[in-house]
Amino acid sequence: MRSSERKPPASRVRRILSSLFVQVLVAAAIGIAVGHFWPDFGAALKPIGDGFIRLIKMAIAPLIFCVVVVGICKAGDMRSVGRIGLKALIYFEVVTTAALALGLIAGNVLQPGAGLDVDPTTLDSSGVVEKTHGEQMPGPAEFVLHMIPESAVAAFAENELLQVLLFAVLFAAGLLHVGITRAPQVFAFVDQTGEIIFKIIGYVMRLAPLAVFGSMAYLIGEYGLSSLSTYAKLIAACYGAALLFCALLGILLRAVTGLSLLRFLRYTREEFALAVGTASSEAVMPRMMEKLERAGCRKEAVGLVVPTGYSFNLDGASIYLSLATLFMAQAVGVELSIGQQLTVVLVLVLTSKGMAGVPGSAFIALSATASAVGVIPVAAVALMLGADRFMDTMRVVTNLLGNCVATFIVSKWDGAFDRGRAREVLADPAAAPAADVPAARDPDATKL
Repeated sequence: MRSSERKPPASRVRRILSSLFVQVLVAAAIGIAVGHFWPDFGAALKPIGDGFIRLIKMAIAPLIFCVVVVGICKAGDMRSVGRIGLKALIYFEVVTTAALALGLIAGNVLQPGAGLDVDPTTLDSSGVVEKTHGEQMPGPAEFVLHMIPESAVAAFAENELLQVLLFAVLFAAGLLHVGITRAPQVFAFVDQTGEIIFKIIGYVMRLAPLAVFGSMAYLIGEYGLSSLSTYAKLIAACYGAALLFCALLGILLRAVTGLSLLRFLRYTREEFALAVGTASSEAVMPRMMEKLERAGCRKEAVGLVVPTGYSFNLDGASIYLSLATLFMAQAVGVELSIGQQLTVVLVLVLTSKGMAGVPGSAFIALSATASAVGVIPVAAVALMLGADRFMDTMRVVTNLLGNCVATFIVSKWDGAFDRGRAREVLADPAAAPAADVPAARDPDATKL
């Protein structure tokens, strides 16, 4: 009797230790300790985290292709693709503009750069050039052309998600036109390939704790905990603004879908912990797409909104860019007028799109904004070199959460959301149905 009573605590401990969330937290703590006490060794562990992210990235392009093609073909309606895409773009534009405005408000209220009195002539901008590799942010026409692949193979080889997405939509349209009944082998091949890729990602995810350990050891070993104090006010302002923005996302999610943001965060805590540990939202994109499907969003909505959001819905980056612009101005003693701050928002609305995948994109956007405003020395961008790395957690979490909320809202907006199933899954994630179960159309969906 006693032995049987001792089994539940032991099994509970094993269950806790087998949780990816717990493993990631423990790995992060060990990585921070290693980076702090042995900084040179910690800095040398960067390839571990980078290798894991590359393993995930190798599967993202084919996964998006399979998810989008299968989702559109199962829906059997190309018009829904256009509706979802248009609604997603409208939502992204409104929300990212709101994020930019929130960053400016936080910068004006908290004044993170006030009193620094930095002489811009003493700043070394060579570090900014090294970060950006001499790249320039593409213009609107260039950006649109870049979405069209020169070849389908190149889109997959270079991991260009928007190009893969475009090819997937066209492929699905062609398959629907030919008819799935006339090409059952093609549809079955794409569907089964997607299942195999999810299995591959499952194997790779077993290395997640090791990747988090390497990433955290590198971060602390390379930059040190002491660097936090130098930019404490800026970091506090960015994280505070991001926390407020996430709370607003929670209110929006509740108002539109009736879902609880806290329950969703509990449901996806492993993915968010991994994204924080690796400083990459791409590392969890496949698992997050699968969980959003399980939580009642139809496959085609997930396949269209999530990858598009990685380029058009960078809420965390938007908060950081507008706040960083004010920080630079305040640090060099420049006071921006209301008109100049509106110019900052307008420039960042354009430059913040398509940042994903561009080396040093944040520094390029800040340089372009400083040049457009005309009163902030471009050399002031060098001030952000020391703080940028510590903003990764804020940007990753806010970007990822913003895209998840966007998927729910756009799905609800288009009638591609099963609220009953979502509530069931978020209330008891362990009892979640399979992701490939089609979600019913929501009769209460708001129409465009």
